[in-house]
Amino acid sequence: MEADIEAANRELAEARSTGKPCPPLRGRLLPEGDVESAYRVQQLQARAWQGRGERRVGAKIGLTSRAVQEAFGVFQPDFGVLTDAMAVGDGVEVPIDRLLQPRVEAEIAFVLDKDLADPQITTVDLIRAVDHVLPAIEIVDSRIAAWDISIVDTIADNASSGLFVLGTTPRRLADVDLRLCGMVLEHAGEPVSVGAGAACLGNPLHALHWLAGTLARAGDPLRAGDVVLSGALGPMVSVTPGAAYEARISGLGSVRTCFSKEGSA
Repeated sequence: MEADIEAANRELAEARSTGKPCPPLRGRLLPEGDVESAYRVQQLQARAWQGRGERRVGAKIGLTSRAVQEAFGVFQPDFGVLTDAMAVGDGVEVPIDRLLQPRVEAEIAFVLDKDLADPQITTVDLIRAVDHVLPAIEIVDSRIAAWDISIVDTIADNASSGLFVLGTTPRRLADVDLRLCGMVLEHAGEPVSVGAGAACLGNPLHALHWLAGTLARAGDPLRAGDVVLSGALGPMVSVTPGAAYEARISGLGSVRTCFSKEGSA
């Protein structure tokens, strides 16, 4: 099994470096439904990135929509690692060849100012630990061909992470009702995705609660300064080269990303 885990890691790393997606891992290198092995693959990737000098800056939560969970046949979210190399400035153009099969989704990002090391964390603990929230766009990506993914494939592939963009209008939790925050994601002035905070496990705070407890129990807790992408507020949208996307979240402001028409020179 260890050889298969290492082989899965190599295939994902090669897909990243060559820009050519690999076949699904499930049923080939990783057993169907083997979430534990998938996270071991993810850990190998994270160690390699840190070995190249990337710095962990937080985490992302995926599979927060009940409909998506049902499609995967799972009943809990998943998570991936965020590094400084994944961060893109608000409105900064992203070279389209930096990604393989990019899609965008609007999210609420939490920024912490306290560690969350207690596995028995309460909602009050969470609220005290959050310094502010921001509107965010996650640029999700998949190293698996044609996005043919299962829960095992996406976890191994760092929860299908790509890049992330944070807005620049911090808000205190006391100033917004995250559950009722409406979201619209626009392309060329037209809505392409709509949703609300309630689409994220009923409330983005619920997603943060799940992640904080999960990581604390694993001995790798969230820390002060971490950014947490809490999960999509609406359907993800495939990226069109040369396009710009703007997410507006009520009470939080807006955030924008755009993509080059062609690859970087």
